[in-house]
Amino acid sequence: MKTLFIDTNIVIDLLAKREPFYEAAAKLFSLADKKKINLIVSSLTFANTNYILSKTTNSTTAREILTKFKVLVTVAALNDKIIELALNDKSFSDFEDGLQYYTAMENEADIIITRNLKDFKSSILPAITAQTYLAK
Repeated sequence: MKTLFIDTNIVIDLLAKREPFYEAAAKLFSLADKKKINLIVSSLTFANTNYILSKTTNSTTAREILTKFKVLVTVAALNDKIIELALNDKSFSDFEDGLQYYTAMENEADIIITRNLKDFKSSILPAITAQTYLAK
C-alpha cells in the first residue's frame, strides 16, 4: 500500500472546501478512509490548518473539524533531525516546505501530494498534485 505525504494546502482544500480543489482532495481522503492508501501529515499541518480554519469559522469548530479529520491520517512529529535538515537545506527557499519535505523523507513516504510543485522541485521523492495521483 502506498504511503502519501499530504502537504498542508491539500488538507486545507479538503477541510475548508476550497474550490476548485476540494473534489480531488475529497477523493484522495476517501481512498484513505477505505484503507487503500496511507496518508501522513506533519504536526505542523495540524497547527497551520487550525489557524486557517479558526479564521474562517471559530476555534471550537476548527477543533471539531480536525478531530474528525485525524482518523484519516497519521500525524508525523517534527523532531530535531527534521528541523536541522530543513535549516541547512538551502534548496528550499521556504523553511516550511523544507520541514514538510524532511518529514516525508523521515517517515518513508512514497510520494508528496501538493499543489505547489515548484516548492518541491529539488525533492528526491516524486511530488505530484492530487489530480495527477488520482488519474493514475
